[in-house]
Amino acid sequence: MRFPVLPFALASFAPVPLLAYGGFQGGAALWVAVIYTSIFAFFMDQILPHTNRDGSETGEFPAANALSVLLALSHLALMPLAVMSVAGLTGLGGAERVGAFFGFGLYFGQVSNSNAHELIHRGDKILFSLGKWVYISMLYGHHTTAHRLLHHVHVSTPLDPNFPPKGRSFYRYFLRGWVGSFTRGYRVEQQRAARAGRVTPYVAYVGGGLAFLLAFGLAFGWGGVAAYLGLCFYAQSQLAMVDYLQHYGLARQKLPDGSYEPQASHHSWNSPHWFSSHMMVNAARHSDHHANPNRMYPALRLPQDHPVLPYSLPAMGIVALLPALWFKLMDKRVDKVLSTARQAAIKG
Repeated sequence: MRFPVLPFALASFAPVPLLAYGGFQGGAALWVAVIYTSIFAFFMDQILPHTNRDGSETGEFPAANALSVLLALSHLALMPLAVMSVAGLTGLGGAERVGAFFGFGLYFGQVSNSNAHELIHRGDKILFSLGKWVYISMLYGHHTTAHRLLHHVHVSTPLDPNFPPKGRSFYRYFLRGWVGSFTRGYRVEQQRAARAGRVTPYVAYVGGGLAFLLAFGLAFGWGGVAAYLGLCFYAQSQLAMVDYLQHYGLARQKLPDGSYEPQASHHSWNSPHWFSSHMMVNAARHSDHHANPNRMYPALRLPQDHPVLPYSLPAMGIVALLPALWFKLMDKRVDKVLSTARQAAIKG
């Protein structure tokens, strides 16, 4: 493909002008943004053929980093507008404020989170810092540490606070994962800081989050604080949902010596759906990301033998809100994936 980043740009950036306009003017633009990241995305995933599973062949994508920077800067510009809109400070009516909450919240939760995840895996310090500050702006700065130093190291084991074992609902998972990733991440960074003789990045995570909260409080009052906290919670819950969907039940086997089997492609769920994959900068190709965390999103692959969710990530997020339906749909699939992998290991 000559322009591998173009579909990602079209799918992920489209809501930005709608939200920017709707935040000030209200009206249909806000509801179009809501529909775009929810109903429209679902139907496009059903209508369009599955995306090319091979990924782009070239290894360098300057435009991919440029798009990530654009999306991150757009997020940071949209956040104050989102707070103002939801708080009613741009003259929106009650229904329009609801539309603003879901329009901005869905975009932050699905696109901003996915893009920040890409940035914190970049080796360039500026790109990394930009991703970190996107997370900080959503009061989730500690994810910068927890994702890289806990999740990628201990994925699919109890040592990863963001691993959902089979039978655990999203509601039981969310708070446990948030607290566990914050506290365990803090201990890891404290030890690293002590060895290196530097300040722990939790100073920036917590201090930066408090600075955002104080700034919005001073600028927009208590209504702004409430709007900001609500938007952050909504965005955080969507990030946690993606982690839940991508690893549910696919536990690594504990070995006789107490260690765990090496992580492999069958320890992550994936999705081949074209539209949501491009809107979320290939967050759905999670097995290859774990195998190659520095591989840029246009190059991520999805071989036929990687576990695949029955529906796209956004659709499965709705199913996961109904635990009985989720368990019925997923638990047999979990057993099948793990059983197939163990049989292959025995034969191999």
